[in-house]
Amino acid sequence: MGSKKRTCNMPHTLHHIAMSMYPPRQSEWWWTLANSDDLELYNMPGHLVRRMAQVGASVFVEAAARAGYDLTSVQYAALKAIERYSGIDQTTLAGAIAYDRTTIGGVIDRLEQKKFVIRKVSPNDRRVRQLFLQPSGVEAIRCIDSMVEEVQSAILSGLDTKEKATFLKLLRKAADGANELSRAPLRLVKEP
Repeated sequence: MGSKKRTCNMPHTLHHIAMSMYPPRQSEWWWTLANSDDLELYNMPGHLVRRMAQVGASVFVEAAARAGYDLTSVQYAALKAIERYSGIDQTTLAGAIAYDRTTIGGVIDRLEQKKFVIRKVSPNDRRVRQLFLQPSGVEAIRCIDSMVEEVQSAILSGLDTKEKATFLKLLRKAADGANELSRAPLRLVKEP
């Protein structure tokens, strides 16, 4: 027997799905979707944290682009850590920004291609590459720093001032409490 090829005519994006389920005749159709009890998923912390991470990444990239930079929030975090700990090595940098050690090299490669950082062989250990900001990296940080507060505010725009403080306090507590469960736990840098 021959197999029959199946086709799927379903919408291709969440936006299309949401629009077909909740037409935008009311301005807040997304609120109905988000507060639906249709899926337990909507109330699971892992799902909510992932959604907030998506929001944060999107808002940051868009704001950086408006400022004239092709920069991700991870690249910005790396630049800030290199600024604070000039001469930091890649492994220590990965821990300082809670990023996977096996992929931090790609982040540094892109920052190096953009002429924001430079790698130098450590005078103490030729196997170690130390990271330093280039003048264009310093300039990028200066420019991006001015819009980071705006980005943070946009990410939490659904909360009032008191709620933001409570949310950040609880989020920090939850992140610190689960730190060792991560494949890329935060590791504070010890000052020399």
